Amino acid sequence: MTKSPHCRGHFEGKGMKLPQVRDSREEIALYRAQIIGQVAHMDLAHGDLCFALVELSKQRFRPPQSRTTRTYSVPTLQRWYYHYRQGGLEALKPKQRKDAGHGKQLPKALVELLLDIRREHPSASAMLIRDTLIADGRLDAEAISVSTLRRIYAEHDLPRLARDKTPEDQTQRLRWQAAHPNALWHGDVCHGTQITTLDGKKINLRIHGLLDDASRTIIALEAHASEKEVDMLGVFTRAIQRHGCPDAIYLDNGSTYRGEALSIACGRLEIGLIHAKPYDPQARGKMERFWRTLRGRCLDHLTGVNSLHDVNVRLHAFVDAYYHPKPHAGLLGKSPQEVWDAHWRAHPEGPQRADEARLRGAMTVRKKRRVRNDSTLSHLGKDWEIRRGFFAKKLVTVAHCPLDSPVIPWVEADDVIIALHAVRPVSNSHRERQKPPVNPPKKNVDFNPPQVLLDKHFGRLPSQISKEKS
Repeated sequence: MTKSPHCRGHFEGKGMKLPQVRDSREEIALYRAQIIGQVAHMDLAHGDLCFALVELSKQRFRPPQSRTTRTYSVPTLQRWYYHYRQGGLEALKPKQRKDAGHGKQLPKALVELLLDIRREHPSASAMLIRDTLIADGRLDAEAISVSTLRRIYAEHDLPRLARDKTPEDQTQRLRWQAAHPNALWHGDVCHGTQITTLDGKKINLRIHGLLDDASRTIIALEAHASEKEVDMLGVFTRAIQRHGCPDAIYLDNGSTYRGEALSIACGRLEIGLIHAKPYDPQARGKMERFWRTLRGRCLDHLTGVNSLHDVNVRLHAFVDAYYHPKPHAGLLGKSPQEVWDAHWRAHPEGPQRADEARLRGAMTVRKKRRVRNDSTLSHLGKDWEIRRGFFAKKLVTVAHCPLDSPVIPWVEADDVIIALHAVRPVSNSHRERQKPPVNPPKKNVDFNPPQVLLDKHFGRLPSQISKEKS
């Protein structure tokens, strides 16, 4: 049956797609309806049906997905005719076997063998199990397909497990979501491409991101040249300054998120610190899905950038112009911006914000450092000098706050704050050295080791020596 040009133009003119066949059973039913339809819609007198079917049986037809034509017998055409008259197109669909694809023809002993192998080796694939049994001569290559074997395992609740996993490790996964915006933030780092600066220096991009769970809003997104803890803390504090404190933050188990500084800061700000289960990337699906979108829409197409500033400008454009206004499937068609704004319109008091003093106190990081003999110490990956010579070789408390820009540490000693300075070896070559203070003794001290040994040699007792001196 050919499609009418008028019908095609009607669909295309309205911007509509032509109807598509849903499956092979419907395709076969349409094929049968095209054959028998020319008889079913004829006005036949009594006794003419048999003659019409005989004439139809002499014609040749090309079945779906076939390169050859064939004819059909009168009984077959008669069965199709009455099915079509009684049940329409649905009655012409071939009946599907209830046990199709379930390996019912396999011997019971062979099915048990296949199940035992999967129980004993849960990480082995269905293809590996099938190929091994065929190579060993215990299974015929035509006996079962890989898809049927997978279906048998699914019926017996024997899914393939990841390597080094046991059935006890498998837990049910459910779609979950925080109750409201700012209830939970996700944090992670994405490894981007390498860029070259104008001076020829190569920088490996590390994209630090924070995502709100309930609204999928991007709380923070910054490009850095490293994924150190100090970089992450800076991103975290700037996000809190802008959006307030979340109830909890959900992170992976990388060293960036396992530092003492972050743990102390979250404790001071009463923010719950949650780490995902190791080796379970599915638990971080929301953040991983965002990274996938960011790579495909932005990171994989960075051209003409030669600084972190250029990258950050493009990241902000991607978030504001594309991601936040776009409808999100996980939000039932709403955009992250709509969900975020709707929540805070209903709660005009706004998010819980930390004042500057509290935030600075919570984010101040303190570490113990040993001052070198040249009055320098290492902190934040740099060398600093303390211009107090008497601190040489001493253990001091060094503090810094990620809110400072630039971040300059200081030394805390007996409630006194002593500034640190970046080491300048060339300038130090012209600086005058400080001499330690000299404290001369106030009186002569009786201390003479050779005389003590001489007195001991002659047997003089300490009491006798004291009387002689007096």
